[in-house]
Amino acid sequence: DVLYYGNSYSECNNHLWCSLFIPRVPVDWAHVSRLSPSEELELTFALKQQNVHQLEETLRLVSDPDSAQYGKYLSLEEVASLVRPSELTQKVVHHWLQSHGVTNCLTVHTQDFMQCTMSREVAEMLLPGSKFHRYIKDGHSLVRSSSPYSVHDDVHQHLDFVGGLHRFPPNRQDLSKAKKSSGKHTHLKAWLHLGVTPAILRQRYNLTAADVGSAQNNSQAVAQFLEQYYHPADLAEFMSMFGSSFKHMSKVDRVVGTQGGGKAGLEASLDVEYIMSTGANISTWVFTNPGRHESQEPFLQWMVLLSNMSDLPHVHTISYGDDEDSLSAAYMMRINTEFMKAGVRGISLLFASGDSGAGCRHLTKGRNSFRPSFPASSPFVTTVGGTSFKNPFKVTYEVTDYISGGGFSNIFKMPDYQASAVDSYLKAVAASLPPQTYFNTSGRAYPDMAALSDNYWVVSNRVPIPWVSGTSASTPVVGGMLALINDQRLLKGLPALGFLNPRLYKLKGQALFDVTEGCHLGCLDEQVQGKGFCAAPSWDPVTGWGTPNYPALLAALLK
Repeated sequence: DVLYYGNSYSECNNHLWCSLFIPRVPVDWAHVSRLSPSEELELTFALKQQNVHQLEETLRLVSDPDSAQYGKYLSLEEVASLVRPSELTQKVVHHWLQSHGVTNCLTVHTQDFMQCTMSREVAEMLLPGSKFHRYIKDGHSLVRSSSPYSVHDDVHQHLDFVGGLHRFPPNRQDLSKAKKSSGKHTHLKAWLHLGVTPAILRQRYNLTAADVGSAQNNSQAVAQFLEQYYHPADLAEFMSMFGSSFKHMSKVDRVVGTQGGGKAGLEASLDVEYIMSTGANISTWVFTNPGRHESQEPFLQWMVLLSNMSDLPHVHTISYGDDEDSLSAAYMMRINTEFMKAGVRGISLLFASGDSGAGCRHLTKGRNSFRPSFPASSPFVTTVGGTSFKNPFKVTYEVTDYISGGGFSNIFKMPDYQASAVDSYLKAVAASLPPQTYFNTSGRAYPDMAALSDNYWVVSNRVPIPWVSGTSASTPVVGGMLALINDQRLLKGLPALGFLNPRLYKLKGQALFDVTEGCHLGCLDEQVQGKGFCAAPSWDPVTGWGTPNYPALLAALLK
């Protein structure tokens, strides 16, 4: 943790470790009430793991195509044996909870998470300084603490963090960027189009009707966290409208979690429809979180689930993110370890890079800096940016989508696999870079690759909706293509791709369409005047290595 807030250091005596994380209540969440002493809430305790450095080294070896260990993934049981908290850690934490009367707890296979139910009164005794309140926004209620918490020093050394106290869901991006086009198009020719559909994506990325799944042991997944869910009827309608030219499935094979009632979410509809039309005819899972207890954090719930399921899809795409500076470093470091645990099992995690360009954080005395997003900035996931057609009505080459998230982490150092590519970019465009006070040149740089993110058609609540945009669109498209490549690998007896980045960066742009035009958003101030980074030949922090040329990428990744 890097910031201290709430109490003064003097109040954290020798026996207490105090949370240094600033709990911020977003202005759009209205305070409703203080919880009554007997009201129950659920907290997640992240126990310190063992052998995290060994886990990182294992991930490097199984993900590096030049390593003898490439593709030799671990089972969940082997991961558990590696990272399981020490007996002392388990004993100390269990005793601490039981001494406060907390006995209603569930653990996971890896024994590094405990989820416990307790009353507000007990929670506030367990975590001095915490004060639990109920907040509401758009009909959804949450229970969170409005102040920092402390933990006895003897216990703190055995915990990474306690979840369910401070984090509010990030604001949902407005996916539908309504745009007005000038002129009338009454006589359309075959090479003109009125928005991105599965057929347009297949044309641009060179997928044929034969590029569909057929392996029995292959699967892909999307995960939803923002009280979002899809309607099966929307998916069926979408496939009947847009899926006639290729073999596909019109139903999700498995929903993990509880599908809510009422209206479908545009985000959820987009994710499911485009992973299933790009990764066509591949078994698809949806992880969904509506209906969870109001004190739970849905993203954390999903991470806990991954630690408890031995059979998981090979590719997961997630259109979700938060500002790095809104999260504690301890939380992000632990989530990175969870990403590593997935990677050593051969799971590919793809995250959207965000829809705010480089972002902007307003610092003191009128100074600004760019604002990286997490998990997009994690070194252990593949981050997907966004592009637009040069001509929005033609299948042309691609340019930067000005919203495409990208930049440099302020928390995580640049991983070795990308150091050469990023250094080349920084040298090549040195004269036109934003001032170095705006970004951390030694941080993990993202995105890693990109795809079209502009002007999609989506069916939601049985209505076809045009002009839907965001990296929430590009991410499932890339995920579907990686699932198709996994399909071919599995048919040849090869392991799944797993954590893609070390192999992707060794391709040095081979098999991708390089995007070299356009800049994304930055701070609206005198120094950068609304401009963030700009695309350039090879890798750049707007579109990564570029967008997939599917047959070439398949050939490169089948070796």
